[in-house]
Amino acid sequence: MDIRKIKKLIELVEESGISELEISEGEESVRISRNSPVAAQPVHYAAAPAPVAAPAPAAAPAEAAPAAAPAASGHLVKSPMVGSFYASPKPDAAAFAAVGDSVNVGDTLCIIEAMKMMNEITADKAGVIKAVLVENGDSVEFDQPLFEIA
Repeated sequence: MDIRKIKKLIELVEESGISELEISEGEESVRISRNSPVAAQPVHYAAAPAPVAAPAPAAAPAEAAPAAAPAASGHLVKSPMVGSFYASPKPDAAAFAAVGDSVNVGDTLCIIEAMKMMNEITADKAGVIKAVLVENGDSVEFDQPLFEIA
């Protein structure tokens, strides 16, 4: 089988999201399969939002009201993806942004690691960091508030 054809098959598997592809031509055959963590990730996406949504109404309504009140007083920077929150570029480095820091539009606030890719999250509003709403290393969900900017 031609190496160019194999490369095209690999690209097809990567782009389509299928987990495994096996092609046979005469006596030659090729099997291309993705690593299992890729298949495990969508399960995490589907399972994670349900527990987050269910406890909020089930929890005491008194807790939900104070949580909503601070959100109204400042601008929330929310997570654009599911992943792991990191406040600094390295474990021993200073945080990108801390409470009381002034930030401008485009300043890096944190990193979210998703599928082994490091994604910088930037400020979409200038102001002062009023609150950091997640801890370093925490798992975050899509649209989860990360920072409050006043």
